[in-house]
Amino acid sequence: MILALNCGSSSVKYQCVSWNKHQVICKGVVERVGSASSYILHERLSEGIIKTEKHCPDHKIAIQLILDTLMDPEIGVVKSMTEIRAVGHRVVHGGDKFSKSVLIDAKVLDTIKEVQDLAPLHNPSNILGIESAKVVMPTIPQIAVFDTAFHQTIPDYAYMYAVPKDWYNNFGVRRYGFHGSSHLYVSKRAEVLLKKQEYVTTENSDNLKIITMHIGNGVSISAVKAGICVDTSMGFTPLEGAIMGTRSGDIDPAIIPYVAKKLDISAKHIIETLNKKSGILGITGQYTDRRDVTKAAQEGDKDCLLALEMETYRLKKYIGSYAAAMGGVNAIVFTAGAGENNWFIREKTIQGLDYMGIKIDLAKNKNTVGKKEEINIAAESSIPIYIIPTNEELVFIEDVVAILENRYDVHTNYKYSFQG
Repeated sequence: MILALNCGSSSVKYQCVSWNKHQVICKGVVERVGSASSYILHERLSEGIIKTEKHCPDHKIAIQLILDTLMDPEIGVVKSMTEIRAVGHRVVHGGDKFSKSVLIDAKVLDTIKEVQDLAPLHNPSNILGIESAKVVMPTIPQIAVFDTAFHQTIPDYAYMYAVPKDWYNNFGVRRYGFHGSSHLYVSKRAEVLLKKQEYVTTENSDNLKIITMHIGNGVSISAVKAGICVDTSMGFTPLEGAIMGTRSGDIDPAIIPYVAKKLDISAKHIIETLNKKSGILGITGQYTDRRDVTKAAQEGDKDCLLALEMETYRLKKYIGSYAAAMGGVNAIVFTAGAGENNWFIREKTIQGLDYMGIKIDLAKNKNTVGKKEEINIAAESSIPIYIIPTNEELVFIEDVVAILENRYDVHTNYKYSFQG
């Protein structure tokens, strides 16, 4: 049994997989870690979700709660911790230190800590999860799976910045990209669907061009050609690129010293504002959840409508630029919270791309609540537009097992998760 952990600042997602059966046995999440109202949502295969309230003041207690739930005689899936062969941890940023998943030891953990400033909203929580798991499960192998790994195939002309070369040589300043496990999973699934649904022929199936759009609180877009990533929107940190829930995305860097001088504050303070108080929140003044923004926009809130128009305009530009970079596109994939569930964002993003052969079925796009992955919301005779729920945990599992079996080869060991 393999346990995948995805630790956020106030939540711990988990998934338990039987590798021999290639089957997800259970999954769940501990919500509101650090709050008196924390709880766990636990779901066994083909059964309902069970909610249990328990105070989890920190990640260590949250992970212990997950283990207790997994071993519970009534709702659990294992008899003892010895059945858990390894734990895979999501780590957002590996800097230039890690190009693939690794077995965690003291040196690896120290190196992850060295680059945590590159992802200030995520890496500290990932580190907390690793440290907590090592305390609770000291004898079980722990493996770090990096969001940046999938993007290591990007060519130098796409990942380099036009800044002094020494910045790259001495400090590793370059585009890294994020949400790698998500982009990998949905692009591989899109390949399977394109072939199964006969949108591509055998002759061109090895050179598929797919644009994957991960739209959650964080947003990133990737261009995936022939199964590998050739460009992505996030950069040196997760701040670059599309407009996000609380992040600004692309801005003129000269704004930073300008506003710092006007407000008499530090550049560090400005960066914090760009990470935590900008994006959708900055424009609307109150919302980050696209459901709230969409509802308010439809009720006449001009700031919320502006925020959605700004976000979808930039998403549309990425589709155009990545189609140009790859020499065409065979499919577009929407994934993550808003990508999977917000019809309005999908509609506004796709509308106007008819000249590229990308057309959306408006009625089908709206009628997607509660549906599964094989949703093609494209209009007839158009390039497929898929909604594919991401499953980063399954990518974790593939990497973890490959490392345990000493057969790890970057991005070539994915045998099971993406088929079917």
